[in-house]
Amino acid sequence: MIRLAACQYAIELHETWDAYADHLQGLCAEAAEAGARLLLLPEYAGLVLSGQLGAEQRGDLKASIAAIQPLIEPWKALCESIARRWGIYLQPGSMPVLDSDGRYRNRAWLFGPTGVLGHQDKLMMTRFEREQWDIDAGQGLQVFDTELGRLGILICYDNEFPMLARRLAEAGADLILAPSCTDTEAGYHRVRIGAQARALENQIAVLQSPTVGLAPWSPALDENIGRAGLFVPPDHGMPGDGVVALSEALSPACSQWLVCEVDLEDVRRVRREGQVFTRRDWPEQFDRVL
Repeated sequence: MIRLAACQYAIELHETWDAYADHLQGLCAEAAEAGARLLLLPEYAGLVLSGQLGAEQRGDLKASIAAIQPLIEPWKALCESIARRWGIYLQPGSMPVLDSDGRYRNRAWLFGPTGVLGHQDKLMMTRFEREQWDIDAGQGLQVFDTELGRLGILICYDNEFPMLARRLAEAGADLILAPSCTDTEAGYHRVRIGAQARALENQIAVLQSPTVGLAPWSPALDENIGRAGLFVPPDHGMPGDGVVALSEALSPACSQWLVCEVDLEDVRRVRREGQVFTRRDWPEQFDRVL
């Protein structure tokens, strides 16, 4: 049994590095002290660093992501120190990163007790990212070997595309981390329904962490709504609706952790002994019926 923590992360204004560092350390300590071995924060949680910019700069959509680039390495060092200190796995959300080709990509790092394990870029860009923000898609999917099991990361909109999760499942992932950022209830439900569908299709677990709250100082994170959740295939020994845990409120006033547990061996057992074999039957039957 693994204890996980997914954050409903309220977008708050932290105007100095020390204020932000204290906030992130305290937030992660709360989940670690509750026994969580893996902590997940949402998509664009790292963009809260823009609160340290002047009001005019942080209020400029494109200028703000350019201005936070020098803060990324200190931020990564902070996240690594938190993971090492508590002996946990930490996926602290994502942020726009300037790549060597001069393009920005939405990147999510995974940190573990021994340091940085790697990163996953978002592959499917929303209209806002593509048309207004000039964020480019990444390439390729990563699977991370950890003491907890094999993990994959699908960032927000990526969860709405079946073949991405399928590729991770075929590479041996038992748990997908789904950091998300949505500004409407419909947007939240699109990602959640996608996450639940991916759990059903591949007979794996999916953990979702959303942004919440209002941040009028940020043109990218001004409105946020969502619920944290852990989803599994509905089958023998699993919840009938596939929902292991779900946070209560759509948009709480402050950051809150959903602390929950999953036994990945039970998830694997469903693939061997379940009422249905959706994961197996996909490649075996799909071409035949079409």
